[in-house]
Amino acid sequence: MNVRQFKQNAPQLAKNVYIDPTALVIGSVSLAEDVSIWPMAVLRGDVNFIHIGARTNIQDGTIIHVNHKTEKNPKGDPTIIGEDVTVGHQAVIHACTIHDRVLIGISATVLDNAVVESDIIVGAGSLVPPNKILESGFLYLGSPVKKIRPLSEEELHHLRYSAEHYVKLKNEHRNH
Repeated sequence: MNVRQFKQNAPQLAKNVYIDPTALVIGSVSLAEDVSIWPMAVLRGDVNFIHIGARTNIQDGTIIHVNHKTEKNPKGDPTIIGEDVTVGHQAVIHACTIHDRVLIGISATVLDNAVVESDIIVGAGSLVPPNKILESGFLYLGSPVKKIRPLSEEELHHLRYSAEHYVKLKNEHRNH
C-alpha cells in the first residue's frame, strides 16, 4: 500500500488529496486540502513529521524527509511546506521550512533547517544549504544558491497559477 502507518503514526489526509499509486507516504505526514503527490514521490515521516499545506503539489520522483530527535536536538527537525507550493520533479526536501507560493525547481535540493520564505523561485538544480534563509520576493539560483534578482509581477502570478493548474490536473487524475 502506498499510504502506510509507521509505529503509531498514520498519514492524515484532508479532502480532495491525490496520491499517485506509485508514490509512497509513510508515518507522520499531514496533507492539507487539494494537495497532490505525483508518481514515485516519497514522503517519509518516520522519525519526525511532515506537513504539506493546501494546494501544494509534490512532483514526480521528489524525496521529502526529516531529522530525528537527539539529545542535542530534542525536537529534531520536521519538514513544513506551506500553501500553493510547487515542488518540481526529483527535488530533495530535507528537514526544512518552505513558506507559501514558492516554486522549487526541478532537481533542486533544500537542506536541514533552511527557510524558504514566501514568494520565491528556487531554480532548477539549485542547492539551498543547511541553515540558509532565503528572503521573500526573489529568484535564487546556483549551488549554493545566490539571490539573483527580484521576481517580476508575471513570475509572482505564475506561482499561484502553477498551484491552481496542479489542483485542476489532480482532479482530472482523481476522476479518471
